[in-house]
Amino acid sequence: MPGAPQSASASDQPPPLGVTPLPRVHRGWRVFVFYSCALLLTGLVSLLFADLLWRTGWSASSTVLFAVFVILFSLIAIGCMHGVFGFVLRAVGDPRRITQTEYRTQSIAGVSTAIVFPIYNENIVRVYEGLRATYESLKKTGQLEHFDFFILSDSTDPDKWVEEERCWYELIGELDALGRIYYRRRTDNEGRKSGNVRDFLNAWGRRYRYFLVCDADSIMRGETLVDLVKLMELHPTVGLIQTVPALVNAESLFGRIQQFSNRLYAPVFIAGLNYWALNLGNYWGHNAIIRTEPFMQHCDLPQLPGQKPFGGQILSHDFVEAALLSRANWEVWLAYDLEGSYEEVPQGMIENAQRERRWCQGNLQHGLVLFVKGLRGVNRLHLLLGICGYLAGPLWLVFLLVFNWIHWYQKYTGLSEITVHGYLTNLSGTAHAFLVFSICMAVLFLPKVLALIDLAFDWERRRAFGGLARTTVGVVGETIFSTLHAPLLMLWHTRFVVTNLFGASVGWGQQMRGSDGTTWLSALRRHWGHTLIGLVWGVFMWRLNQFLFWWFTPVFTGMVLSIPLSVWTSQRSLGARARKLGLFLTPEETNPPVELVSLRSQLRIHEMTDDTTPRPAYAGLAEAVLDPYVNAIHVSLLREKQLNPVYAEQLVRLGAGREEVRTLGRKLLAEGPAQLTAAERLLVMTDAHAMVRLHQQAWLRPDESLAPWWRAAIQEYSRRD
Repeated sequence: MPGAPQSASASDQPPPLGVTPLPRVHRGWRVFVFYSCALLLTGLVSLLFADLLWRTGWSASSTVLFAVFVILFSLIAIGCMHGVFGFVLRAVGDPRRITQTEYRTQSIAGVSTAIVFPIYNENIVRVYEGLRATYESLKKTGQLEHFDFFILSDSTDPDKWVEEERCWYELIGELDALGRIYYRRRTDNEGRKSGNVRDFLNAWGRRYRYFLVCDADSIMRGETLVDLVKLMELHPTVGLIQTVPALVNAESLFGRIQQFSNRLYAPVFIAGLNYWALNLGNYWGHNAIIRTEPFMQHCDLPQLPGQKPFGGQILSHDFVEAALLSRANWEVWLAYDLEGSYEEVPQGMIENAQRERRWCQGNLQHGLVLFVKGLRGVNRLHLLLGICGYLAGPLWLVFLLVFNWIHWYQKYTGLSEITVHGYLTNLSGTAHAFLVFSICMAVLFLPKVLALIDLAFDWERRRAFGGLARTTVGVVGETIFSTLHAPLLMLWHTRFVVTNLFGASVGWGQQMRGSDGTTWLSALRRHWGHTLIGLVWGVFMWRLNQFLFWWFTPVFTGMVLSIPLSVWTSQRSLGARARKLGLFLTPEETNPPVELVSLRSQLRIHEMTDDTTPRPAYAGLAEAVLDPYVNAIHVSLLREKQLNPVYAEQLVRLGAGREEVRTLGRKLLAEGPAQLTAAERLLVMTDAHAMVRLHQQAWLRPDESLAPWWRAAIQEYSRRD
């Protein structure tokens, strides 16, 4: 049974590329104009805020408050400029796009591309059905012969491992895709996802001119895949093209709100990002095509100095890999107007926070990468903005606490408040404060208004979102939810940053890609602290100043309501009700593409036909040992893998001596799997000879020589057949 592709012909090998320095495309002027606008806006509003603080007397607390305000406002000013510049570019047209040239007539004859799906203990049915939808869509283009698919497994759960192999073989049988879809599992998970991709490239990378990285929940349209290859062929100095995945398949209210905001706001924001990034764009880790040879040469990630969480392996590898490609004079582009790229979104606030936890540590690590020699300034900006995205939460909390401290100190020291006239305005103190607040809110929400205006002038997109009226109601609803959700993100991000500073590091857990809804008990465990903080803070503000209390109401409300908000927004029923009312609609819902229709259809078939009875412990191991069909698949893949010298080195690192494995196999049959550790069970399952012998002995041995667990498993298997 083949588990890896045959050697590519000479025509499939990439031609030698002479890499020249990146052409100047007036990026320096664009960066200057963009950030000058953000800086000018920040400067003007900061002067107004400084004048406001000066009216009541300057102090050390005022200095801290002013410094934090400047940082926070500069971040929202940069976000606002992305919306403004993106809106203008979409209105007048952007001549500097990777897709501006006529590329669809470009031939891809003789070009080989690998499409890789790195997975880790995933819902394998969802992964394979997403792959099926992508494969069938690509087949319709008539260009399937130029692509191979790879499932790159890092799964450590034996049940998942066996299920992956069995489903892989069933999938290639149903699609007649033997020699086109491959399954590969590592025995050593060093490097996590980036290490998984690197190991694949070391073994098979030079057979492919390009490789396209998908996530476990990715879906790609066949025409989009072909277009990406054509773009790479047309631009030989391009090392990576990142698509902008649309969020799809959300069922909960939380997921639908995130999906809606992504589809409505992202086109404007990403157009603005592309304005100043141009061919020094970014990489988001999936749904992107990469030129294999330069990636292998320049993107082997270093280990960061020091201890975890900041030292060691780089978690958020994608930003760094894009920067390393650019440092080597390869272009990185955002194909933001290329449709047909999809991914899914967490269905609840808690699942979203778990993902944010990993991203937070990965982005904070970039603080060390910022000073790597030779990085381009634009790439340093990408890294810096990623870091600031997570530092903004703690800074916002500091701003609120210092603001409270100033008012508490004023009240309880008995010092009289002597106000003076402002230098920049003759407004009263209250009106002055309201002016600063109004400008901040305008800058924060202007991109949303511009996204609505952008939609209003595009009749086809407007209809795809359910009409302008319903979209406007959706924006209002999304804004209300974001206002309640923001204080929780502030507290979460503060906790993530502080725990990282004190040395806590995240593990490599299975990603929660789907959910039946957050339970009240789970919400209570996760949000009781938020609720308590909101109540205590609210009481404190009421006793301090009732006028200020009402201004802080949005902050307290999000915290106090965190438990019901988390539960209700995770429910599919509320998501379905919103869809029935025509709220938070997206183009992929009103006019779903064939790929998503196929995926949903296949998943419904699985829901109706699959046995939902919980599987007993070690069911995957029992299946791999007892079922001759599954055992043959498992052993065949192991034997093929033994031909790879990299695999042999991994076994040596695991300490997999032949006699040790035999001893563990005998113990497994005589005492049952519970008497072996998880590592020992995996060690046995990685040895082809041991698995053949276990299959034979399990069926040939007399019952009294087998552990009771095996006798029960054999009886269950016999009844099932």
